[in-house]
Amino acid sequence: MKESQNIEWKESWRDEYIKWICGFANAQGGLLIIGKNDKGVLTGLLDAQKLLEDIPNKVRDILGILVDVNLKTENNNDYLEIKTEPYPHPISYK
Repeated sequence: MKESQNIEWKESWRDEYIKWICGFANAQGGLLIIGKNDKGVLTGLLDAQKLLEDIPNKVRDILGILVDVNLKTENNNDYLEIKTEPYPHPISYK
């Protein structure tokens, strides 16, 4: 899997990435992977379990949509996949 307009890799979570989720929701949907660098190399997440709970709540509170946040483990490193479905009506960021 490589980065494209539907797939984005980030080493760690920042709340500003909710803008990416909004963009995915307004386009064809997409996958945001937290815990991999720009080359797709797994860097892992220390706070994956906390983010697993925090991210869906933040997205719901800010965008009013639901996203699938899945905890994945590879070589004893945790990472998150945030899957956003395309929405039939425009989603606004704040």
